[in-house]
Amino acid sequence: MKSLENTKVGFIGFGNMAQAMAEGMILKKAVGPGQIYACAKNWEKLRKNTEEKGMNPCKDAGEVVEKADIVIIAVKPYMIQEVIKPVKQMLKGKILVSVAAGVPFDKYEEILEPGTHHLSTIPNTPVSIGEGIIICESKHSLTEEEFSLVESLLSSIGLVQSVETKQLSVAGTVSGCGPAFASMFIEALSDAGVQHGLPRALSYKLASQMVAGTGKLQLSTQAHPGAMKDAVCSPGGTTIVGVAALERRGFRSAVIDAIDAIENKK
Repeated sequence: MKSLENTKVGFIGFGNMAQAMAEGMILKKAVGPGQIYACAKNWEKLRKNTEEKGMNPCKDAGEVVEKADIVIIAVKPYMIQEVIKPVKQMLKGKILVSVAAGVPFDKYEEILEPGTHHLSTIPNTPVSIGEGIIICESKHSLTEEEFSLVESLLSSIGLVQSVETKQLSVAGTVSGCGPAFASMFIEALSDAGVQHGLPRALSYKLASQMVAGTGKLQLSTQAHPGAMKDAVCSPGGTTIVGVAALERRGFRSAVIDAIDAIENKK
């Protein structure tokens, strides 16, 4: 079986998500910078984003596919067909991983040459520090060995979770859009801390660590979030007063409405 030690990873498209993935892979030493290849429309920007970190800029998708073992498609969904067309034949011998939201296995089957081995995923931005989530569609055409190699690469930068095709959209929304909501919560909590006298940097630090720690506690214990909330709420205490205020403002229903809005937009 091929190991990550001698695996070359190529990115077609090198925007925010691709860069976050590459940074996470390097940070976690899954692959070295010299094993990463990338192409993008803006050559000067691509060179700046790759060369200073030891990665390899490529002139076009053909060069990426030629050099890489695992090819990651990281362009906007509407661009996929246009980007793949010139390299369709070359992709047949590669492992293709998509990180474009809303483009599942069956859609790629219409675009790619028959027999191309591919997997659709949806990562989130914390992959840049190895604390991300990568949602994988359970329907794919990778061999067992190929999937094991991809899983080994992706698990270095986050939790790899396979879901059925019908769950791909909402799983991607919860994990992919969630960082924006969590960031808004951190910001609001920090604003409240500042309002009551905390220095801004300290307020951010406390709010962020609280969110990170609470998430890790739930993952570690598998406790029901409601039970975790109850454990902090003493009868007649301070926390329950805050919980009641959030409930009056529709805190939980607002979060659910946000997910509904995203899913209904698709």
